[in-house]
Amino acid sequence: MLKPWRNRLNMSKNLNNPMYYLIIMYRNKEVIDKNLNLLREAILNGDSEAARNAALMLSEVETPIAKIINEAIKPAMDILGEKYERLEVFLPELVLAGEAAQEALKILLPKGGVQAFKGKIVIGTIYGDIHDIGKNIVSAILSANGYQIIDLGNDVHPTKFVEIAKAESANIIGISCLLTPSMFYMRDVVQRLIDENIRNKFYIIVGGAAISPEWAREIGADGWAKDAERAVKLCNLLMERGDKLEKPIIIGEWR
Repeated sequence: MLKPWRNRLNMSKNLNNPMYYLIIMYRNKEVIDKNLNLLREAILNGDSEAARNAALMLSEVETPIAKIINEAIKPAMDILGEKYERLEVFLPELVLAGEAAQEALKILLPKGGVQAFKGKIVIGTIYGDIHDIGKNIVSAILSANGYQIIDLGNDVHPTKFVEIAKAESANIIGISCLLTPSMFYMRDVVQRLIDENIRNKFYIIVGGAAISPEWAREIGADGWAKDAERAVKLCNLLMERGDKLEKPIIIGEWR
């Protein structure tokens, strides 16, 4: 295992040698560039083990998490998102890529203390619906883009969305739905927040095959996104200036 180069700078015999610092900086850059490329390729290939190994190397040389996300994880997910829209890759490839990205993030994200997340999102598939592939993709891509994800799974009762969002002090509640009969439970989540007088504490975003922008507007949601890539844009908008924008924010076209 590669030891952090920074630790080697503590050796007294090198402290007064400017060339030593230059050599270490050059070696660090080589390691970083190589493993950013390896991580990007690992995600594109859905290779979780390779992603983990690249992340370990980047962590060893203390590469900033923002650099890793912006130069490796996000570009890889962007490429796959574009390929998915062109039907060049399909859901299984996206799921594997998301898992590889999450494996890298497990290594890279700080353990304990204050973490540098854009926001915290409680997400799940609504009550009566056991489909979660789309929700899993959205979770993975949001995680890869710097959000802390509390994934409740599928068949989630409206009460659980509210209780976990309160307990976790979440910023956003994300509700997915594929089955039309289950979509009406989304309204219950919004109503429970209103009943408890805490509706303004959370942004609510909705999506899934059964959900239209009109339904988002009807139930009083804050946003709707066509797919995972657009869900990132939606969450970014809400976190950056959600209080100044008219709701619901619609990202993408229905059908």
